[in-house]
Amino acid sequence: MRLKLNHVLCLCLIVIAIGGETIAALSVENETLAAKWDSETGLTLVHRHSGRVFIKDATFAPGRSEVRRGAITHRAFGRGRVLEFLRRDGSRDSVMLFSGIPFVLIRSTLHNDGDTISITEKIRSFSGVCRAASPDGAMTTLGTGGLLTADKNPGSYAWLAVAETRSRSGIVFGWLTHNRGSGVLFSKTEGDSVRVDAQIDYGRLRIAPGGTEELETLAVGCFDDARLGLEAWADAVAKVYNIHLPPQPVGYCTWYSQPHGGASDEKNLAEQSEFAARHLKPFGFSVIQIDDKWQEGISTNGPKRNFTRHRPDGPYPTGMKAAAENIKSFGLVPGIWFMPFAGTYYDPLFKDHQDWFVKREDGRPYETAWGGSCLDMTHPGAREHLRDVASRICRDWGYQYIKVDGLWTGTATKQQYVNSGYKDDRIGDAVFDNPDKTNIEAYRDGLKLLREAAGKKVFILGCNGPQNMRSYGGAFGLVDGMRVGPDNGADWQRLTRGTIFGSRHYFLHGRVWYNDPDPVYVRASMPLNHAQLIGSWVTVSGQLNLSSEWFAGLPPERLDLLKRTMPGHGLRPRPADIFENDPPRLWLLTDAPERGVHAASTSEGPGTRRQTNPVGRFTLKRPEGRAPNTTVRRDVIGVFNWESQEQNFDYPLDKLGLEANTEYVAFDYWANSLLPMMKGRLQVTVPAESCRVIAVRPRAPHPQLLSTSRHITQGIVDVLEEKWDARKKTLSGRSQVVGGDAYESRIVVEGDGKGFTTPAVEVSAADRSAGVTTSVVSDGNLIRARIDSPTSREVSWNVRFK
Repeated sequence: MRLKLNHVLCLCLIVIAIGGETIAALSVENETLAAKWDSETGLTLVHRHSGRVFIKDATFAPGRSEVRRGAITHRAFGRGRVLEFLRRDGSRDSVMLFSGIPFVLIRSTLHNDGDTISITEKIRSFSGVCRAASPDGAMTTLGTGGLLTADKNPGSYAWLAVAETRSRSGIVFGWLTHNRGSGVLFSKTEGDSVRVDAQIDYGRLRIAPGGTEELETLAVGCFDDARLGLEAWADAVAKVYNIHLPPQPVGYCTWYSQPHGGASDEKNLAEQSEFAARHLKPFGFSVIQIDDKWQEGISTNGPKRNFTRHRPDGPYPTGMKAAAENIKSFGLVPGIWFMPFAGTYYDPLFKDHQDWFVKREDGRPYETAWGGSCLDMTHPGAREHLRDVASRICRDWGYQYIKVDGLWTGTATKQQYVNSGYKDDRIGDAVFDNPDKTNIEAYRDGLKLLREAAGKKVFILGCNGPQNMRSYGGAFGLVDGMRVGPDNGADWQRLTRGTIFGSRHYFLHGRVWYNDPDPVYVRASMPLNHAQLIGSWVTVSGQLNLSSEWFAGLPPERLDLLKRTMPGHGLRPRPADIFENDPPRLWLLTDAPERGVHAASTSEGPGTRRQTNPVGRFTLKRPEGRAPNTTVRRDVIGVFNWESQEQNFDYPLDKLGLEANTEYVAFDYWANSLLPMMKGRLQVTVPAESCRVIAVRPRAPHPQLLSTSRHITQGIVDVLEEKWDARKKTLSGRSQVVGGDAYESRIVVEGDGKGFTTPAVEVSAADRSAGVTTSVVSDGNLIRARIDSPTSREVSWNVRFK
C-alpha cells in the first residue's frame, strides 16, 4: 500500500464526552500562548497577553474521531500540556505547550492499521491562517528563499516568518526536528490574511503493518518582534539537539587565492603559514585550510573523489600528513576540504565496490551533477569507507578542521544549485541498501559517522546548503559551521552573495552553527570601499571569517584592514530592517553588561548555553579566563549601502534598538572622526557600495571611551574594563593590546565640557617595565590616547583630567 498524504486538509467538528459530561471546548496553555479547540471554531492559537488570535482555521490531516487533553513529557522541554486529536486508524496529532518555550509545538504520529507496508512520500500535517496584529497591518514573508509576498514565496525550508513590515510583529513557524523528514513551509494570501501549510517530505517513509511513526515537530509562535521569534526558534533547535558550539575560528581558504589558489602547494602554503603566524595570529587568526585538487582519482563530472591519498604528481608530493604537520609547526590549525558522501563509480578505487552506491530504480548508481555518485550511508561497506577516509584525514594526518563539500549527496537527491526557495527534487527516487531508512535519515547517519570517525574536537564546516537545501535542516546539530550561501568572489556581484544569505539566516549563527558566507577579500584589485564593506559586514554580523588572500602580496594598508576584522566578537547582533530590505542595510551590535556577555557568549531563554572563551585549539588573541563585560554598554551600528548610488539613511533609533529620547555621541570608524550628535533618528549619508561603522554611547557629563583603533567593533573585542572616577577626575581601564600594533583610544569629552583637559596617558608600572609607551593628542572634544607595546599584553591605563 503506497500512500501519498498530500491532500486537502480538513478538521472535523466533534463533541467530546469525558466522565459522562459533554464537553465542547478544551484548551492548553503556558505563560504566553494558548491552544483552544471548540466544536464551532475548531483549533485556534492565542497570544495570552494581548488576547490576539494569531492562528485561526487550524487544520490537520483528515479523519478525526476524538479530542482529549492531558499531560506530556518532552526530552528537552520537560513536562507540558497537550491536546491530542485522535483518528480512527490509530494516528494522532498533538498540540503541546511547555513552560518557558514561546511556541505551540505540533507533532503528528502515523499508524499503519493495514496488512501491508505503507509508504508516505510527503504529508501536509498542519495548516493555519495567520492574522495581522492590526487591521491595516501589511504582511510579508521571510524564508530561505528571501523576503517575498506570501503569494510569491515558492516555499521555505525549515522556517518561515510572516511579519508586518512596519511593526515587525509576526508569526514564526519552524521545524524543530529533521530526524527522518525534510520540513518545508508554504504560504498564500487569503483575503487580508496569510495561510501557511506545513509539509514534511520523506521520499519513502515505510511503516510496517501495525507500526507507528512519530513525525517531525513544528513550532508556531507569535511575537511582537518576529526577529526574536526566529532567534527563539533557533535556540529551541539548539536545545532539542543539545548543541554546544566550539570556539569560532578565523582562517584562510586556499581556493580563491591569487596567486596560489586551488589547493595551493607545499612550498607556498608553508610560506603562507609562516606569514600568517607572524603577522595575523596575534590578531586572532587560527586556521589554514587546503581546498580541492590535492586528492587522487579520476572524474568526468566534478572533482576527483579518491580521498584516501594525495596526487603523487600534485601540489603536495610529500603527502598530506606532512602538509598538516607543517601548518602545526607554526602554531596554526590545519584544515582540509573533501567530499564525505561522494564517489565516482567508474574510478578504479570503487571498481569492486559498486554496492557502496545509492541506486536508481533501474539499478544504475545514483549520479548527480558535479557531486558524482552518492555513497549509500545505509550500506555497511560504504560506511566503513567513510570511516576510513575521515579517520585517516583527521586522526592519522592530523587535520583538525574539515570543510565537507557536496553535502547533498548524502541525501541522495539531485543537485539544485543555487537552491534557496523550495524546489521539487523528487526526493525518494533513490534506492538505498536499507529501504527502511529515509533520505534524511541516511544523511544524518552519515554525518554522525563522520563526527565519530573525525573526533569530537575536529571543527566540521558543512558545504553547502544551497546545493540542495535538503542538506540544510538535515544537518542541524551535526556540523559546527555551514556555508549558507553559494560561492562568492572578489567582484561586486559575487561578493554580495554571501551577505544576502548570511543576513537571511543570521539567527542560526552562534546558536545552531556558525554561518559561513564564503571568504572576505581585501586584495588591491578591489575598490577600497568594497573591501571595507565586506570586511565590516562580516565583522559586525559576527559570521565566520575566512579570507582567501595571498597575505604576503597584500599592500600594508589592505593587510591592516584584514587585521581589524579579527577575531570574531562572539555576540549576537541583529539586522534592524530584515523585513524591509533583502539584504538588510542596518545592523546593531550590542555588548551590554546586564547580559553578561563578551568573550563568553550566552543565550537567554530556550536553548541557553555558553560559548566558552575562545582559547584552546583555536588560539584567538584574548586572555584566558577573561571575565564578561560588566562595566559599560557598547553599541556599534553597521550601515551598509548595497546600491550603486549614494543613499540617505533616516531610521528611528528605537526601531534600531537604541533609546529614542537619548542623545548619543558617535564615531565613524572608517572616516576616523566624530559625527554630529544623534537623537531620535539615525541620519547619515553613505556613498555607493560603501558602509559606515558607527560606535555610539549616550552623551555623558564626563569623558568616556567611545572607540578604539584595534578592531572594527571599536572596543567590544579589546576593552576589558572602563571606569570613571569623578573625585579623581580619572578615566581608567584595561585593554588587550597586540604587540607592535599602535593602539588608539578615542575619548570623547561632552556635557558642559568645562575643566576637562589632559596632559598625558599613564600605564601601570608593570606595563612601563615591559616597554609600553604612550602619547596623547587633543582635538576639541576628542582625545586620542595612543599606547604602543612591543609585546601582546593586557595594558592597564588611566587618563587624568584637570
